[in-house]
Amino acid sequence: MKPTDAPGKSVRLLRIGEQVRHALADLLARREVRDPVLENTIVSVSEVRVTPDLRAAIVFVHPLGGVAGKADGDAVLAALKANSRFLRGEIAKKLATKYTPDLTFRLDESFDAGARIDAILRRPEIARDLTGE
Repeated sequence: MKPTDAPGKSVRLLRIGEQVRHALADLLARREVRDPVLENTIVSVSEVRVTPDLRAAIVFVHPLGGVAGKADGDAVLAALKANSRFLRGEIAKKLATKYTPDLTFRLDESFDAGARIDAILRRPEIARDLTGE
């Protein structure tokens, strides 16, 4: 029986996902990717989900700088996709695994969902109910 930290995920998969996330965040923070979109935008890597065979990983990113909006997110995704081979090669140097996963990038929409929930909770009629007045 495998030890698990989250439902259906082994500790090993979670650990490798975190290693990939840290390596990718470090590469993007140090501006090692020579792409004008990525050089002018701060990209947050919020989560990496690795498949059980370690062949593929879904990377959830959120652009923080630059022009906000869906167009900016699409430009960042296109830049990351164009540089995915370079990123995979750099991650391979930092991982001690037999395989380095292929990277698939997606926008992390949990930040937007959290902002929507926060806005709802701050509405006067909701805030009144929460304070008990």
